[in-house]
Amino acid sequence: MTERKITDWLPTTRKEAQLRGWDDMDVVIFSGDAYVDHPSFGAAVIGRLLEAEGLRVAIVPQPNWQDDLRDFKKMGRPRLFFGISAGCMDSMVNKYTAAKRFRSEDAYSPDGKHSMRPEYATIVYSNAIRSIFPDVPILIGGIEASMRRFTHYDYWSDSLKKSILIDSKADILVYGMGEQPIKEIAVRLKGELEDCQAGYITASRAKELTHDIKQTGQLHCHNKISVGENDRILYSHEECLKSKEKQAANFLAIEKESNRVNAKRLIQPCGNGCIVINPPYPTMTTEELDHSFDLPYTRLPHPKYKGKRIPAYEMIKFSVNIHRGCFGGCAFCTISAHQGKFIANRSKESIIREVKDITRLPDFKGYLSDLGGPSANMYMMKGRNSELCSKCSRSSCIQPKVCPNLNIDHSALLDLYHEVDSIPGIKKSFIGSGVRYDMLLHRSGEKRVDEAADMYTEELIRNHVSGRLKVAPEHTCDNVLKLMRKPSFKQFHEFKRIFDRINNRYNLKQQLIPYFISSHPGSTIENMAELAAETKQLNFHLEQVQDFTPTPMTMATEMYYTGINPETKEKVYCARSMRDKEAQRMFFFWYKPEERNRLRETLKRMKRNDLIKKMNI
Repeated sequence: MTERKITDWLPTTRKEAQLRGWDDMDVVIFSGDAYVDHPSFGAAVIGRLLEAEGLRVAIVPQPNWQDDLRDFKKMGRPRLFFGISAGCMDSMVNKYTAAKRFRSEDAYSPDGKHSMRPEYATIVYSNAIRSIFPDVPILIGGIEASMRRFTHYDYWSDSLKKSILIDSKADILVYGMGEQPIKEIAVRLKGELEDCQAGYITASRAKELTHDIKQTGQLHCHNKISVGENDRILYSHEECLKSKEKQAANFLAIEKESNRVNAKRLIQPCGNGCIVINPPYPTMTTEELDHSFDLPYTRLPHPKYKGKRIPAYEMIKFSVNIHRGCFGGCAFCTISAHQGKFIANRSKESIIREVKDITRLPDFKGYLSDLGGPSANMYMMKGRNSELCSKCSRSSCIQPKVCPNLNIDHSALLDLYHEVDSIPGIKKSFIGSGVRYDMLLHRSGEKRVDEAADMYTEELIRNHVSGRLKVAPEHTCDNVLKLMRKPSFKQFHEFKRIFDRINNRYNLKQQLIPYFISSHPGSTIENMAELAAETKQLNFHLEQVQDFTPTPMTMATEMYYTGINPETKEKVYCARSMRDKEAQRMFFFWYKPEERNRLRETLKRMKRNDLIKKMNI
């Protein structure tokens, strides 16, 4: 591999820009993450996409917001706009656990440091820029802006917050995966710039030029909004503050429109203005997604981090993302809400090109850590009849049961795995992404499709497990799983039997590692006791566990905040206090001697001596 020059990365300082011969910028992006020039890092993707449009783009990673704001000034005024993202995670989820304690490390910061980004980073960065450059357009995006675009519950302040557009004072919000709207915004503003004598675009003009672009939102005055038949009016922020039922109804409307092929524009009044969110773009085509992944990334952290470890990069440096989107619709997950329900697929050729690039990295030893996506086994899957999909607003295509219109043929994945494994330099390709075993167990009635599912299952377990296959049943109790939008735990039992049988057939000593969540809405302490007893009988010492963390704009978070199921209006029990959460969490660790006395006393109070016997405590 040839030695890299500093100009192979997008500039992060004025000096680096001058090495490219640039005196000014068209776009300056501020990110809460370290700058890793890789297609898994949002700032790099947007920066490279804009560069491909002929723009001069700089990235300022993790600016210091606690001094005289010199990091926000150093690149000067851009000719088009400032772009802001808190990073690949919501800054509060990134910073705190469900117990509201600091996480052990910030995976997107050098050496995992906690001090590199503020709380509510999008708001802090945007307000800093607005104070310095009051008339420059500010665009906010990334998952923090995306999931906070309407009135939303914020777990860390335990309050209902208004749209992030208002608190950030930003001009334009881009939600979801931003390539399509960002490209259109850039094209329109660049065209305007050619006729602009001032040499730069003002904030007010940028809003005028972009107000109708799909997958964007703006704050408008009431009297500037004309409501049509393709609009849907949500309850106002003030109404949601007074009524949890109205907040729940808003969420249901937002989710339904997000899952439609032909969605309505959503309008939410707030104070003297209205949040106007345009419908999303159509799912990216294979050609569009290939273009995004084929941009000239170095695939490396910026040289400024030399000698420092960026944990998130270490996890994905030898992995390949083959698709976007997820039609699982899990109640606690933000993936489908952010990336979309419909799958956007890369071509096999684009994936092969990236794998070959990885084989040329100096420290690559021949092992791909992941060949997957949000869910490992949804590649190239979609509805057979697109007209039926266009009329559907289901949150999940596979729960409570698999849609008969969904083609869940695993043949394309099998073909891809075989082709990747034949590439010189590849010794093994592992699947590190979560596998939907309910799709593998489903019988479509179509012989070829069912046989492909069985072949995929054997191929996966036999050739693509790095000793431990991670799957996510999440709970064992069907009443909780129903609220989670997850399949019955009986299906996990069935998959485990298949896993064990294939392991025995090929004399493999691999482990099945299940993920579980405690304190999810609907889960009681008795449910957790039953989970502990059932998993003990399966000989699991649970490791991959977490306490439910309410994150903005998910079904589970709305249940947690409102205490009702938005779909049925039924009341839902939620463990709210840290004491109640810890009481549920301790059942994960029944095998630890220090927990046994507490568990035994708890089960006695519950009059569940049967579980004491099952757990042998």
